[in-house]
Amino acid sequence: MADSSFDVVSKVDKMEADNAIHQAHKEIEQRYDFKGTGASIAESGDKILMKANSEERVKAILDVFQSKLIKRGISLKSLDAGEPYASGKEYRIEAELKDGISQENAKKINKIIRDEGPKGVKSQIQGDELRVQSKSRDDLQSVIALLKGKDLDLDLQFINFR
Repeated sequence: MADSSFDVVSKVDKMEADNAIHQAHKEIEQRYDFKGTGASIAESGDKILMKANSEERVKAILDVFQSKLIKRGISLKSLDAGEPYASGKEYRIEAELKDGISQENAKKINKIIRDEGPKGVKSQIQGDELRVQSKSRDDLQSVIALLKGKDLDLDLQFINFR
């Protein structure tokens, strides 16, 4: 019997993220407490820029955006939001959606599988994802359970289970 395998990835659905940004923008436009504060949220390339005239308002925009992400099924582990900073007369927060597994996180996951996973399970880094292989499907399922139980700073998905 051939080896079974699956891939560990960390991906964000771009359409859902776009929808979350648009919904947050709509709510900010309509809410009374944001009137006259210069509040806005916009996407520029990979970055999401939130602006307002006070630090509290810009944090409130981030809160609205986070609630829209949750409603759309996107984990907040995928959101990398910076601290509010002053830029002229307004405050800004730059945020980014993390897509893919960085090399250092891939090495961390690899080490967890090697140290705590069942014997006979092999894992290798392939770009921004990890391929996990074993002869036993039960071992692969225990690796998935192991990784779900760990408090990693990533939103992991397990795909291509064969």
